[in-house]
Amino acid sequence: MTTDRTAHAMAQTALAHWGNAEAPPRMVKNRENIIFEVRLRDGTRAALRLHRPGYQSRAAIESELDWCAALAGRGFPAPRPVRAINGRLTARAGNRIVSCVEWLEGVPLGAAEHALGPEGAALMYGLGALAARLHNTTDADSLPAGFNRPHWDEEGLLGARPLWGRFWENPALDEEGRALLLAARARLRDRIGAARDRGAIHADLLRENVLATDEGFALIDFDDCGIGFRLYDLGSALLQNLDEPALPQLVTALIGGYRSARPLEADQLRLLPLFVALRAFASAGWIVSRAPEGDPRIGFYAARAVRMAHHVMADTSPWE
Repeated sequence: MTTDRTAHAMAQTALAHWGNAEAPPRMVKNRENIIFEVRLRDGTRAALRLHRPGYQSRAAIESELDWCAALAGRGFPAPRPVRAINGRLTARAGNRIVSCVEWLEGVPLGAAEHALGPEGAALMYGLGALAARLHNTTDADSLPAGFNRPHWDEEGLLGARPLWGRFWENPALDEEGRALLLAARARLRDRIGAARDRGAIHADLLRENVLATDEGFALIDFDDCGIGFRLYDLGSALLQNLDEPALPQLVTALIGGYRSARPLEADQLRLLPLFVALRAFASAGWIVSRAPEGDPRIGFYAARAVRMAHHVMADTSPWE
């Protein structure tokens, strides 16, 4: 992991590509991507992002930013990219690609470990409407030319090399759990092709990536965006809520919000539990390369994937 001290030094180097800043950058988080809040010399308040080495190529990051610019240009609440002084969307600092987007002022809906509380249904309704609006905005026009992003399709989710790793090899799994995940993986490959709606998706629609602003909800962190199943966005939004006592009501609210802006037929809705399972499986692979050995999240994500695999094999839903 990059130390805070090293990250600050890299940020100062990177800011030269944007004409430097009025004051030292403020670190917001040091995780996969390192994020700083900055005030550029021209007064622009922005988020400076030091991208995780080796995850997305420079071309893919610039495609992400092109899409965000297109979305914002059509009125969708996404962060607009800020071009460097040479006109490019990205630069380099050390071993990291760097980008800069306009700062969106707001409060995240909540981290994964926090319960939604009594206002949960209203929040989920708004989240569903935001997801529908994203999908509608992309339908309204073509994607930016040369859109170079991952494909969250059968191969990207369940192939020999899933985008987020071979989840059935999570070290916290025992032989029984591994066999169950492999069986569920095979069943999912047979079934998810029935999901008809595919296109550009956010692919990481977690509560921490949704901001409550004065103008309504806004969506940030398009680092995983790509082409895939639209239901995967809804499955990602629901995964964090599996242990909420009000889960059935939250599901109803999310779907109600989505249907308020975009159709979702009953036969497609029946596939939604499969996409919650897909996100659980992907997360069980993702954590292995992101967490140190012995991190309790490795076991937690593995156990959650096993739980969802049981639902897949029994053709049941965790909220019914």
